[in-house]
Amino acid sequence: MSEDTITTLPDPSGFSPDPLTGVIRDGARKLIEQAIEAELAALMASFAGDKLEDGRARLVRHGHLPEREILTGVGPVPVKVPRVRDRGAGEDKISFTPSILPRYLRKTKSVEELLPWLYLKGVSTGDFSEALEALLGPNAKGLSAKTITRLKADWWKDYEAWQKRDLGTRRFLYIWADGVYFKPRMAEEKQCVLVIVGADEYGRKELLAITDGFRESTESWREVLLDLKRRGLKQDPKLAIGDGALGFWTALREVFATTKEQRCWVHKTMNVLNALPKSMQAKAKGHLHDIWQAETRAEAKTAFDFFVETYGVKWDKAVAKLVKDRDALLTFYDYPAEHWKHIRTSNPIESTFATVRHRTKRTKGCLSRKTGLAMAFKLMMSAQAKWRKLDGRNRLPEIIQGVEFRDGLRHVQIAA
Repeated sequence: MSEDTITTLPDPSGFSPDPLTGVIRDGARKLIEQAIEAELAALMASFAGDKLEDGRARLVRHGHLPEREILTGVGPVPVKVPRVRDRGAGEDKISFTPSILPRYLRKTKSVEELLPWLYLKGVSTGDFSEALEALLGPNAKGLSAKTITRLKADWWKDYEAWQKRDLGTRRFLYIWADGVYFKPRMAEEKQCVLVIVGADEYGRKELLAITDGFRESTESWREVLLDLKRRGLKQDPKLAIGDGALGFWTALREVFATTKEQRCWVHKTMNVLNALPKSMQAKAKGHLHDIWQAETRAEAKTAFDFFVETYGVKWDKAVAKLVKDRDALLTFYDYPAEHWKHIRTSNPIESTFATVRHRTKRTKGCLSRKTGLAMAFKLMMSAQAKWRKLDGRNRLPEIIQGVEFRDGLRHVQIAA
């Protein structure tokens, strides 16, 4: 999927309208605490051989200092600093003051420069040093390369453990799928990040899968979906939402054969508009909105036919992009109207990565596979905490039971 298909339309998904602010604030707290723990681990390891006469370790952990808030460019961030206890005698007592968080630091001037470096640029050793200078000033003392390597390894371990989690007790009714491209690109050929988000029977949205794939191929998507099934996702989701990438839909039919398909209206709108001259795009966008904002399927079909007749003579390529997915674009009418704003688009995934693309557009070089995936994983998991539940959660048991919906309303059959 090209970057030209990324929409500037309002996000109708029900997700947080500005997830990156929450990501940065929560990410700053977690990142600082993880960096402190990594530096402490390095200190403890360096004195692991120092013993007292009775064989006890000289240096041990000793709780935490009281929590304090660091005022940052994105608001106050609470952090805790661990303490150590030196059991040895003498004047050269060992203490712990993390280089990333001096004792009396209460306010940072440019912490917003730290997170784009660490989360979005690539988290290389050199980048960490520059980011810490942005946080604490040009004279700040950076973390050692060994500590940085340990920290990045922890991120990867978190990702690997998350990939293996059991899904056997879960039921997901809706899934959103997208293949995300962002810069800086990953060094390996598999530079597309495949993402699946699900909504369970309680209406909670959750990241289900994130991995690298080769250009959104059927094989890559099949591996993702089979892995979900292997880890316990036995029941087919009721509906999958995604763009027109054929690889995903082919794999979906093989792995979850009964799952219905809904094409993303945001992606479809941008793909159709890209095939029209700029002078026609504003008017055409309004006519496309008339289709997916119609109250009934019949009204949507009428608006669909109007678009085809109006633009088909001069701009047949644009119309062909719309017509080829006609049925799959209108599947949402068979589901509760309360859910329509959630299931008409896969934009939740795109919107989470939109700022990543914007902030890393001019970055040179490549990410390693591990760094790229760990970065995307951390971003999505932080954003997940801000995702809202589905509206109309009382309708979910009806969907599980197979109740029929027409034009968003429960269809009641009248006995003869």
